[in-house]
Amino acid sequence: MILDPQTMLTRDLYKLVTGTVVPRPIAWVSSTDGQGNTNLAPFSYFTIASSDPLTMLISVGHKPDGSRKDTWVNAERTGEFVINIVDETTAQAMNETATTFAHGISEFEITGLTPLPGVKVNVPRVAEAPVSFECTLRQILEIGNNAVIFGDVQLIHIREDVYDGNYVHIANLRPIGRLAGNGYCRVTDLFELVRK
Repeated sequence: MILDPQTMLTRDLYKLVTGTVVPRPIAWVSSTDGQGNTNLAPFSYFTIASSDPLTMLISVGHKPDGSRKDTWVNAERTGEFVINIVDETTAQAMNETATTFAHGISEFEITGLTPLPGVKVNVPRVAEAPVSFECTLRQILEIGNNAVIFGDVQLIHIREDVYDGNYVHIANLRPIGRLAGNGYCRVTDLFELVRK
């Protein structure tokens, strides 16, 4: 079968891409509007853009009503955000934060998660997350109905059982990945391939 993305409906293309580009890591992004209102939302269009300087990117779309999502508005307004990594113990709370709430409603309060103040940014991180990356905005690139938001990492918070100074211990990190629909996966079946 050969498919032409130019002739496909957006909904069908979304289903195809989210079902085939898997598993996707989840950026659980905390941000503020600069007026004291916090926001916490997950994005699975997420990856590393550069390791020198350490820069990450997330792709953010629109709310069902067509307005820009709070993460997009907040990053543009304040120039700061935090990318928290989701693990098995925070998966349910992350899923709750995927709901579209009215602006000003704090997902931290709804889920009972603990906001800890940023050190280099004026945005809280999720205390329960095993890893958090404090970011300052590098660039927002609009592509169609989405915004690709690039953030330069200013500081990393990581649990000591996850990183020993040399290695990340995946068994302690226990990240989850995003699949299609309601699907998620765990990192439980590992194997190695040695390069020659």
